[in-house]
Order: sequence, then C-alpha cells, then structure tokens
Amino acid sequence: MSSDKQTDGITMETVRGAADAIRQRADLAPELGIVLGTGLGALAGEIEPEAFIPYEEIPGFPRSTVESHAGRLILGTLAGVRVVAMEGRFHRYEGYSMQQVTLPVRVMRELGAETLIVSNACGGMNPLWHEGDLVLISDHINLMGDNPLVGPNLEQGPRFPDMSEPYDSAFRTIAREEALRLGVTLREGVYVAVLGPCLETVAEYRMLRALGADAVGMSTVPEVIVARHVGLRVLGLSIISDMALPDALHPVDVAKIIATAKAAEPVLTRLVRAIVARLAGGAA
Repeated sequence: MSSDKQTDGITMETVRGAADAIRQRADLAPELGIVLGTGLGALAGEIEPEAFIPYEEIPGFPRSTVESHAGRLILGTLAGVRVVAMEGRFHRYEGYSMQQVTLPVRVMRELGAETLIVSNACGGMNPLWHEGDLVLISDHINLMGDNPLVGPNLEQGPRFPDMSEPYDSAFRTIAREEALRLGVTLREGVYVAVLGPCLETVAEYRMLRALGADAVGMSTVPEVIVARHVGLRVLGLSIISDMALPDALHPVDVAKIIATAKAAEPVLTRLVRAIVARLAGGAA
C-alpha cells in the first residue's frame, strides 16, 4: 500500500514536512528523543539548547492542552548526547487521534533519533510501593481501546511490528545500575494505559491489578508502540504520583498529584542524566 495513503490524516508527507520545518530552525541531528511528561519537566533545564520550537509552529503538530505541560520542542545536547525533547506530550483524552498523539515520535525518527526515553506520572497499584517512588517500566498493557497503527501502514516500519520487548532490556539494566550507584530507589513493573480522563473506580483498580499491572496512567503506551514500529529502542520511567489501592481509595486531589510528581523531579532528572551519560559512552 502506498506510503502516501492517509492514516487518520497523518502521512509520510506530514512526518517529513514537520521534520523539515524543525531542521530549518536547528541544524542538529538528534540521537535521542525524550518525552518530558509530568514529573520530568525539570530535565528541560539540563539540556544545552540550540532551539525551542512551540508546537503550534510545527506543521501537523497538535497543541498540548494539559496545564502542566509547556508545549514546545527542545533541540540541544544533554550529557554530550544530541537530543530532541518534547516538553509536554499529547493525550488521546484531549480529543486527538492516536495518530496525532504519536506524530512527534515519527518525526523524532525522521530527524535521526535511534532511542526514545518516555516518562509519565502514574497511579501506583502495587501495595509495596509509595507515592513519589520511581518506576522502571518493564512491560505494558494497552487498555485504551485503540492502537496508533490502525489504518494504512506507513513506510517507517512493518505492518506487524514485534512487541516481545517494547522496553529495551539493556537500557533497563543501565537504569538499575545507575539507580544503585546514585542511591535512588527504583521500582520495576508493568504499566497499564487507560483512556481517561476520569480516574478509575474501585472495581476497575481491582481488575487492573488482577490483570498484572503495577501502575496505571493515560499516556506512554501509544508512543512506545509507534517507537517500536519505527525501530526506536525505548526506556520508560514513571513517578508514582498517587496510590490507587482499591481498599484505601480517596477522592483525587489533582493539585497534590502534580505536587508529588514535581517533588520527585530532581531525583528522576539525576537518574535520566546519568543514564544518558552512560548511553553517550556506548554502554548499550
């Protein structure tokens, strides 16, 4: 099937047009893409910038409507590695299609990135974990009711991409080693993605836990699916911003969730910088 066929409005022409517009603003071929979700915004300050590009100035990009997300692309270097970073992501619950949500990942690949680091804030369902803990994502469950690869296949990847190891095992080893070196507690477990934007009921939390999930959120999985489709190696990290234990559930305080994620930002920022430095040294 032709690569010019539309995938809910997203074509290879869309991807290339966005990449060309970015190249006109920054003469930098990134090696690494980063999605700075809730809880990793502080990492933006660690990047030595070459350019800041608001999403509305990139052809085809949606606009982030989440209050805690800045809504711009950063190109520069981090720990000696050339990076392109999303300061704020898009979500299906904002009304965008899965193809729109994941367009930036395709553009990162078109720009030259070979690796993707994704971050998020999540609800913790493992009773042995705590608010503010960092989580290394080992695997995921997609319960969003949609998949960004539905529709005509774009030429960046195969029709049926393998998902036996969505989160790179070598990268996870590096993350565990760096967390140990830094004295950072790093949990590891399965992330389940739901559509949102409402939070889950007691019965739904019980179901998700029974399915094998340790953490729940409303992002990340679509981006990882597309990352694997286009051949990017992936590392996923979460901050537990609230505990979602069905037998001890309380009404959600969004301000508290954001505050918990921000309090954990410096620790996650240190860890990601250390991981990137390892990657710069060819550790993986």
